[in-house]
Amino acid sequence: MILDGKRGLIIGVANDKSIAYGIAKACHKEGANLIFTYLNDAIKKRVDVIANEFNSKDIYKLDATNEDEIKNLRDEIRTKFTKIDFIVHSIAFAPKSALSGSFLDTTKEDFDIALNTSVYSLISISRYFKDVLNKDASILTLSYLGSNKVVPNYNIMGVAKAALESSVRYLASDLGKYGIRVNALSAGPVKTLASSAIGDFKKMLEFSSLSSPLKRNVTLDDVGKSGMYLISDLSSGVTGEVHFVDSGYNINAVPDFNIFNFRKEGEI
Repeated sequence: MILDGKRGLIIGVANDKSIAYGIAKACHKEGANLIFTYLNDAIKKRVDVIANEFNSKDIYKLDATNEDEIKNLRDEIRTKFTKIDFIVHSIAFAPKSALSGSFLDTTKEDFDIALNTSVYSLISISRYFKDVLNKDASILTLSYLGSNKVVPNYNIMGVAKAALESSVRYLASDLGKYGIRVNALSAGPVKTLASSAIGDFKKMLEFSSLSSPLKRNVTLDDVGKSGMYLISDLSSGVTGEVHFVDSGYNINAVPDFNIFNFRKEGEI
């Protein structure tokens, strides 16, 4: 198995519909031993079920916006395991008020929350876990096309994902000398707890499936297998990259006009 004997930390899995769940599933299938985190007691109940599914008893509380909790988790993992081989950073948040209406109306408070939670958490985790990661380890975070294209209602999260992707490149540069790779996986729209906060998400799913080259939306298995690739030695020469898994949707300059019902010439 590709990840036999490897151990990794999954940060941010919320339920079995999470992208992080799909990645954890693919990694477990390839032999990885997994460590999970939970944000609070309400989420812990769901994470307990997932950890049990993947034969893991290693579950730790983590608020990734709290550097003391990051350091404490680092120390606990170092004490128990000495070293680990990969980290999946699946953390993103913006207040719901910032995910509708005009981007122009974004408040400073909402901006700070989105960037701190979705971007700075990756920087903090990378810094504190650097010495806990084995040589040839991998850090993987999750992005979305809204980082470089305008997506209705994505608003401040688009800016956060742009900052996240830039952070991936700078972290890859800093951590490369330690043999640590850093990449981002940009998935197409998937029904998750986080995506439910985005207005008109069902329409986005339908449009994406009709206009992508593969004429379908991606599944958690699609995304999970690509995540496993970026974590494993199969991608040993890849770092600082944003890898799209979206049925090819990102290559389109304009959608396939055949999916629309255009008026015939001369019709009003």
